[in-house]
Amino acid sequence: MRVAAHVVEARRESLSRLLERHRYLSVPELARQLGVSEPTARRDLAALANQERITRTHGGAMLEMEVTFASLGDRARVARSAKARIARRAQEFFRPGSTCYLDAGTTMLAIAQRLRTHPVRGLTILTNNLAAADALSGSDQVEVRLSGGRWLSRQAFLFGPEANRAVENWDIHTAFFSAEGMDHEGLWNTQSEVVELQRMVIAKARRVVFCLDSSKLGHSTPNRLTTWDRVQHLVTDASPALLASARIPFARRSIISASSS
Repeated sequence: MRVAAHVVEARRESLSRLLERHRYLSVPELARQLGVSEPTARRDLAALANQERITRTHGGAMLEMEVTFASLGDRARVARSAKARIARRAQEFFRPGSTCYLDAGTTMLAIAQRLRTHPVRGLTILTNNLAAADALSGSDQVEVRLSGGRWLSRQAFLFGPEANRAVENWDIHTAFFSAEGMDHEGLWNTQSEVVELQRMVIAKARRVVFCLDSSKLGHSTPNRLTTWDRVQHLVTDASPALLASARIPFARRSIISASSS
């Protein structure tokens, strides 16, 4: 039976609102939330993609606006106080004389700024995050090494094959990461090459610490970085109750609270 045009249009508007709220959703999840079959969800996605309102990805879709990544300055203004609290708690993982890795992103920048004012003696920081490297450049107690690689200006980091090869030569004690989203399935980032680099560092590091503010909760993107069973430590301002409501399957003993209370 043919569905009325106004019903189809209303459903597609609902689909757009879902993507606006979640940033990225898979076809099965869209179908479940809309109460339609997966073929119907795919037809709706194709129609919206033809209107240039969304971008199709492998197995799902994201809003067109998400293709243009927010600038470093724009992202640094989001959840600024939460990131500062996360940085204070993350500093507990640094050890004098150790080599640590700082991932890209503004939470890592907040950690670098914390280390500049509260340095850890003899620390070596390997990073692909140029903003973080610049923040640490004035410290005489922290040695900074850049990974090399292709420069991505809006995100202010280096990535690609050169960056991947660079990390292979390092013995990394603790690696610190952020992500664009976290939900009950794991941690997520948009760009596959970035995820490839992150996974390489995770495999090399003796200890891995993820640092995400609560604005990332409930979001997913095209590429899952890791599942929760592979996460050793999570530093977040999200309360245990909020994490539980988002169905985050993570051991309480491994959550380091950076809440304001």
